Amino acid sequence: MRSPGFLSERQRRFAWLGFLLAAFQAPLAAKLIDDASWFFAVVVAALVATVIIADDAQRRRPEPANYSE
Repeated sequence: MRSPGFLSERQRRFAWLGFLLAAFQAPLAAKLIDDASWFFAVVVAALVATVIIADDAQRRRPEPANYSE
């Protein structure tokens, strides 16, 4: 059995939604706005992606064996 991640299924869905929104908003803002404020959306998307990847890694880790001697 695999260990659960630190995000619940609902939190995981919201993390994916936030990642997709930030990832699609960044190029649109870069095209429409002259300053570099679009870079903030890139940083947020990268941060959320890091959290999703860390949750995936924890979910794929097998549970430790419980040896009773």
